[in-house]
Amino acid sequence: MLSVAIVGPGLVGGALIEQLVAYSKSPRFSSLPIAIVGLINSKKMAISTSFASADLDSWKDNVLGSSAVPADLTSFVNQLSALPAPVALVDCTSSDSVAEQYPEWLSKGLHIVTPNKKGFSNDYGLFKKIQQLSSGSEGPSVYHEATVGAGLPVLSTLNDLVRTGDKIIKIEGIFSGTLSYLFNNFSVPGAASSFSECVSVAKASGYTEPDPRDDLNGMDVARKVTILGRVAGLDIGTDTLPVENIVPEALRSVATADEFMSRLPEFDGHFKELNEQALASGSVLRYVGMVDGQGNQSGVKLARYALDHPFASLKGSDNIIAFTTERFPNPLIIQGAGAGAAVTAFGIFSDIIKIAERFGTRSTAAKI
Repeated sequence: MLSVAIVGPGLVGGALIEQLVAYSKSPRFSSLPIAIVGLINSKKMAISTSFASADLDSWKDNVLGSSAVPADLTSFVNQLSALPAPVALVDCTSSDSVAEQYPEWLSKGLHIVTPNKKGFSNDYGLFKKIQQLSSGSEGPSVYHEATVGAGLPVLSTLNDLVRTGDKIIKIEGIFSGTLSYLFNNFSVPGAASSFSECVSVAKASGYTEPDPRDDLNGMDVARKVTILGRVAGLDIGTDTLPVENIVPEALRSVATADEFMSRLPEFDGHFKELNEQALASGSVLRYVGMVDGQGNQSGVKLARYALDHPFASLKGSDNIIAFTTERFPNPLIIQGAGAGAAVTAFGIFSDIIKIAERFGTRSTAAKI
């Protein structure tokens, strides 16, 4: 039995709970049992080895409702570490302070699964410490597939390439579902919508952050490039990567998202000119990140791609990642939905299953 506890069960965590409850009712559960034993949000927490499926179906009211105790993450972790079965702690937050606690969790023998990019893209020293504490075959493990590409097998593919000794030449991709959607609709032959109209539709459809500048500044893509580069063995970080911020400079400091959206049409001419230049050369615009495995050209930018390039034919909000290696001179390409609660939860769940297969049959969690 692998016990699972979730920190920050919001949209993604809720989708994960739904998938785990469905799994508990499937024939697969008997051969590889996985059970939710704890939930904690910013206000309440609950730990039990006997949550009923009916309670988890309505976890907001039945588990984290009036009967739950005040949230205390330290106490939560300590109680989990005392359980006899192996425990996978799932961090569904985007918190820096929570990610900084990963080394402590690992030292208590807790496995970690997370879509939180902060522990792997912030301070390089934290990344190395997490890596070192989870590197043993018998000790606790860390899986973070969902930090890049949600449920797409991006990091697992990269890990396999690295572990088998392949030489990474370049990793290039469209890593943002938001920016994929924007440029797949704005920069295509025959498209009539202005850039601001595309951003407005994307925001109304829920593709962007509440403030679209948080997507357009490129930092989310920079974090993903940093993670890929570090997994590939490079010492890179968001503080050293060149990142092209496509938010017009005059709008970077406006006070609200509403003001930003109201003034964005003033800059439609700028984006129209860039697009027309690209189309005139037989190309389209795509916002990409690149890991240069051979030099110092890693970065994030708005770039042109010929109409016959795989990046140019992308649809909707899909991600696409191309690995160019010594063994794959013609790139190995992964493409599909790179955002959304269900697919992100799938990526987390897949990592949980990996831990269950390795440790779930043991009576106690492995300690360092």
